[in-house]
Amino acid sequence: MTRPPQIIAMGGGGFSMEPENLLLDRYVLSIAAVPLPKVCFVGTASGDSPTYSEKFFAAFSTLPCTPMELSLFKPSTADLRSFVLEQDVIYVGGGNTRALLALWREWGLDAILREAWQSGIVMAGISAGSICWFQQGLSDSVVPGDLAPLACLGFLPGSNSPHYDGEPQRRPAYHRLIREGKLVAGYAADDGAALHFIGQELRGVVSSRETARAYSVRLVGSEVEEAPLETVWLGATARSTINTGMLSTMG
Repeated sequence: MTRPPQIIAMGGGGFSMEPENLLLDRYVLSIAAVPLPKVCFVGTASGDSPTYSEKFFAAFSTLPCTPMELSLFKPSTADLRSFVLEQDVIYVGGGNTRALLALWREWGLDAILREAWQSGIVMAGISAGSICWFQQGLSDSVVPGDLAPLACLGFLPGSNSPHYDGEPQRRPAYHRLIREGKLVAGYAADDGAALHFIGQELRGVVSSRETARAYSVRLVGSEVEEAPLETVWLGATARSTINTGMLSTMG
């Protein structure tokens, strides 16, 4: 059975921000829909930080999966394509999105990941690992000390801003740049909220924190309209099986 392309774009949270609350990470594994999914951590945005990698393995070794890592600084294989296409989940960490994109394009990993996504391998990520999949992102990796638009991979249409409630400057900067026409309409996600796309369509929002939300943000006339999206708090459904069938009923 062919699996549809899927992306889980997290505004924040997951093992690196909430090591005692792995609800989002468990959700990502549930989307893979295999008993012991192979989950590959890609830490390019952090320069393949050993500490970040250690946190990943410490968390995912407690979950029903087979964790592994893809490093571009110390690659374990010359055949990146075969390695990536053997995975069930690609989990991209946070850090410098601009550097991530440059390195991926240099290594041809951007094209490999597009092939993997189209083949049904689940793409997931936090912060830079969320922004990278969209047409544009609101990033702090373009202008030192500021937030600015960044052209990204374009797997998903529109723009994206993570950390919407975690960084006070995010919301005003996102609104301003959309109003100025420098960012196209898109989605913002709080820390602990994740946007679940099937194909290029948003099919649901889930959260690891009861108050975390995601938003549709667009320009209407000369004003920015921000609409909260229906969110399923995973803490309330942790004993239930959450799958893409349930999400398909959401707006």
